Amino acid sequence: MWSPELTEDEYERTVESLRGTRLVEVTYYPLSCGDEGTEAEEWDFGVWHQPTMGVGLVAENGTRYSAVWGSSFEHHDLEIFREPMSSRLTMIGQPGGTPAVVVTDHPSWSALVGVPLLGADILWSEGDGGLRMPVAVELRAPAATAWLVAGRPAEWPPDGRFYLGTDDVMAVFTHDFAGAIGLPLEIGKD
Repeated sequence: MWSPELTEDEYERTVESLRGTRLVEVTYYPLSCGDEGTEAEEWDFGVWHQPTMGVGLVAENGTRYSAVWGSSFEHHDLEIFREPMSSRLTMIGQPGGTPAVVVTDHPSWSALVGVPLLGADILWSEGDGGLRMPVAVELRAPAATAWLVAGRPAEWPPDGRFYLGTDDVMAVFTHDFAGAIGLPLEIGKD
């Protein structure tokens, strides 16, 4: 019998533990490409990024978080664990594995790093089976917001249409774009 890795209570406690936290490092884990399979696929699309396999966050107190797609609630949702990405992914930085791309100083993340996060909220949505599933987590700092999302473009190259609840992770940086891709911005803040 299938057993989820996370319960709602565990998930909510993990996300809540991000509130007030100062991030000191953000790392993307995109798909690999290139002859050796060690280069990162394109991931920066302006107001959104595609770190397909996940996002690693390191807090000032040393706590490591991994944001990945999973299926604890529905097929597929965004899951956050209080553990390093190496607990979720294998072959990081190896040929055919997942490259690690540190984006701490990227302009989209710089206003979220080194300051206390004012909020960390789960955006719940109804999945195909009618179950409540976490489709995104919103991280708010005084001067910026980011959404970590289980989603991807509907077409490649991206044409402005997106699917939520996929086996991909996105990072979104504007409220307008978050709404345009269909994030439930008014629900989820219990």
